[in-house]
Amino acid sequence: MIAWRLEDFSELPSTSDFCIARAKESEPAGLAVFAARQSAGRGSRGREWLSPPGNVALSVLLRPAITPAQSGMFPLLAGIAVIEAIKHVAPGAAAILKWPNDVLIGGAKCAGLLIDAAPLQSRLDWLVIGIGINVAYAPQLPGRATTCLAAHGTTISARDAADVVLQKLARQLEIFEQFGPAGIVPSWVAHAHPVGAQLVVKTAESEVAGRFAGLTPAGELQLRVQDRIEIFSTGEILLGTSV
Repeated sequence: MIAWRLEDFSELPSTSDFCIARAKESEPAGLAVFAARQSAGRGSRGREWLSPPGNVALSVLLRPAITPAQSGMFPLLAGIAVIEAIKHVAPGAAAILKWPNDVLIGGAKCAGLLIDAAPLQSRLDWLVIGIGINVAYAPQLPGRATTCLAAHGTTISARDAADVVLQKLARQLEIFEQFGPAGIVPSWVAHAHPVGAQLVVKTAESEVAGRFAGLTPAGELQLRVQDRIEIFSTGEILLGTSV
């Protein structure tokens, strides 16, 4: 199991950017960076990620022996680690995973993941997982419902929550190393919105409505659209939309 080398900071612009800079300086795998506050946190699709004091801002550096195409498994295994950590520290919160990189409680976003990676020929040189969890505060975002663990009766510190995440993440990395995607995909589906849930997949080209039909063995989203299955490797998911 990986042994994390955790570095703590009172403030950083971005924990992921810090890890990336260290990766480019040949830092070995296992670096974990926690910041009590981020001033320029990044979310998915170029969005800003607000992480005030009291929330988790955590990134880890990995150097997995995989091809770039296999990196799509890492949002899934990291999502499992985060939701297992949330269920451990906030057992009363009914958290679910939303493909590919969100954790929701009661339909509101509580946590998000960001993957940065760099190829080296046919393999990955490095991969950074960024993890943000709303522990004490739920930043208000236009058009997006948010929540935090404190709203569900949890008083854990962000630093202690980060420790739990690292423990769960180490275990998921171990499972992936032993069993590959077969050890990750079923677990992710078990933590996700149920098969048959109505949703819309938004891509740069289109919006497609259908019902969740699970994941492919490679972790791609399967959407049942009338009498066919469509497969998505990227996209933004809207849950509960009528089809």
